[in-house]
Amino acid sequence: MSLKLRALRIVIIVALIAGAAYAFRGPLLQVFVFRSAAPPTPQQGIGLQTTRASDVTIVAQDLEVPWALAFLPDGALLVTERPGRLTLIAGDRRRSIDVTGVRQAGEGGLMGLALHPRFAENGWLYLCLTGEDGAGLENRVERYLFDRAVLGERKVILDDIPAAHFHNGCRLAFGADGYLYVTTGDAGARDRAQDRRSYSGKILRVTDDGAVADGNPFNTAVYSYGHRNPQGLAWGEDGRLWSTEHGRSGLGSGFDEVNLIEAGGNYGWPVIQGDETQSGMTAPFLHSGADYTWAPGGAAYLDGRIFFGGLRGAALYEVWPLEEGRARLRAHFHDDFGRIREVAAGPDGMLYFTTSNRDGRGRARAGDDKILRVSPELFR
Repeated sequence: MSLKLRALRIVIIVALIAGAAYAFRGPLLQVFVFRSAAPPTPQQGIGLQTTRASDVTIVAQDLEVPWALAFLPDGALLVTERPGRLTLIAGDRRRSIDVTGVRQAGEGGLMGLALHPRFAENGWLYLCLTGEDGAGLENRVERYLFDRAVLGERKVILDDIPAAHFHNGCRLAFGADGYLYVTTGDAGARDRAQDRRSYSGKILRVTDDGAVADGNPFNTAVYSYGHRNPQGLAWGEDGRLWSTEHGRSGLGSGFDEVNLIEAGGNYGWPVIQGDETQSGMTAPFLHSGADYTWAPGGAAYLDGRIFFGGLRGAALYEVWPLEEGRARLRAHFHDDFGRIREVAAGPDGMLYFTTSNRDGRGRARAGDDKILRVSPELFR
């Protein structure tokens, strides 16, 4: 066989394999990349098969990558959808507002959402989103006046936050101290998480107009550092701040974290992970281990417990008690709803969570994506 004929056959075979891989890319991704492994047996919690149909209710459906939730004073619900919509849900009524300047790119887009502590008086609403500047992608925090019809009086209060197709952080939450906390990912440049001059891989703490908050440990917006991609923020009744964070990814997934955040803390990425320690760095309060992946989303504190969503883990996770060395983790509804992103405690005492099956990494089901509601009594 001539060399030319042999080379032609190789080219044809490679083309056929590539074509088949592309044609079946969805199933292949499900099997080899995004399939959710069952949680370890001691961590397995409740599932739909052990609950009544009325225990979990659908609040809204047919959404597109719902990322963050906020409850208005009158009980209506706001949700960000990553392509760039802010959606108001009031009973059976729904209205969406297009947010200008959003650039959906990979994991980026319209993400974080928070209401000012005095929202009933000033109407201020905060969004964290991916946009573009002259140099490419950036993440920024914007403040608006929200009057249910339009977003007005737009003001950028934080910008030049590094952005990428992966690891954008962008969770927003106001603490009891009245300051706004902002998570940022390492945007794929892992070493910048250790650079306190960079906004990459940090938790920031600022005033309601973006100024450096009083008492910040480095006299900058940086509150803590050494983070990879923190996705959840929640405060306990004792005032302690908890964060959920993605660990390593790719073939070496695992070591996702629940962290107890302290001002000035260095949480180790990319130097330490799991149970590793090093002087001046804080190991996680709890981690998933090397062989199991949560890919955690938003977090909520309710009744002495931390609840958080699992994207790759496809579960609603519960951590209790919140005591060093005694904390246990349970994985509820594993693969009953697919990927779970946001988790929020509602003013009605119920727990709300969102699916994220239309984000390109899940298997979309009828009605996806959804906002669901469950009573915390179910987990006791």
